[in-house]
Amino acid sequence: MAIADLAALAAPLEAGDVRLELLAERHVEPLRAACARDADIWHIYPMSWAGDHFDGALAQTERFHGSRGWVRFAVLHRGVVVGMTNYIDPDSVSRTLEIGGTYIEPSVRGSGFNGVMKRLMIEHAFACGFTRIEIRVDTRNKRSMAAVLKLGAMHEGTLRRNRVTWTGYVRDTAIFGLLKEDWRGGY
Repeated sequence: MAIADLAALAAPLEAGDVRLELLAERHVEPLRAACARDADIWHIYPMSWAGDHFDGALAQTERFHGSRGWVRFAVLHRGVVVGMTNYIDPDSVSRTLEIGGTYIEPSVRGSGFNGVMKRLMIEHAFACGFTRIEIRVDTRNKRSMAAVLKLGAMHEGTLRRNRVTWTGYVRDTAIFGLLKEDWRGGY
């Protein structure tokens, strides 16, 4: 049985005005600015990246993600940082990973940008030998759940009261799965 190529996941991805680059020091201040452009959205995220929370969130994720093999991307629109996203817990033996920890600022929402970004990530993961992709969404985030369904992922269930967010809210998490054999390019 073949294993998926973990090292190959960490490649820059690009299509049109959308570019994903490995998150580096040069992206930190532009990412801080992008995260500040929608202070109201952070209440539905496990942690806040807005304002005074940014440095702590960055430090926490660097410690946690680095120990678990996450592939972290800065998301750019026409060369400007507008967000972040990740390949989470890639498992080369089971050939599974999650796409998540995604934030894009309001200026690119509703424009098709997210669909292009997700298609890039999905197609790249499948090309690297992964065969199953999961996406987990707070059930309060109806816009994200609708976008995941448009990609062709299936709602596989909901974990009830499984995560305490930074606000103390105990959220329900919808789990979506996308199999390589089911992928049709989404949208």
